[in-house]
Amino acid sequence: MPLHQFAEVEIPPRLIESIQTFPLRREVKHCGSTFEVSPFDLYADCPHCRSRVKVRAFSASAEIEDVFDAVFEWMSQPGAPELVQRRQEALAADRDEG
Repeated sequence: MPLHQFAEVEIPPRLIESIQTFPLRREVKHCGSTFEVSPFDLYADCPHCRSRVKVRAFSASAEIEDVFDAVFEWMSQPGAPELVQRRQEALAADRDEG
């Protein structure tokens, strides 16, 4: 798909804000205990009862984690890690200057 076709995709500002503020941990409550897992985990093992619990919803509607999953898939293709690293370095340099 030509790059100019992506310019036609509308990105809601709230999506960008949600990604920028996405938490690094997900709090899970199960069997009276609370524990934290990666926000990308599909399942987690409860440290209290050792049960395996589903921590992400699977529904017909897309969730923000699905956006991250799509980006992670894109990042796994050959050549992408180098592009990602260069962009992360540029973003870090911008933060340091600001």
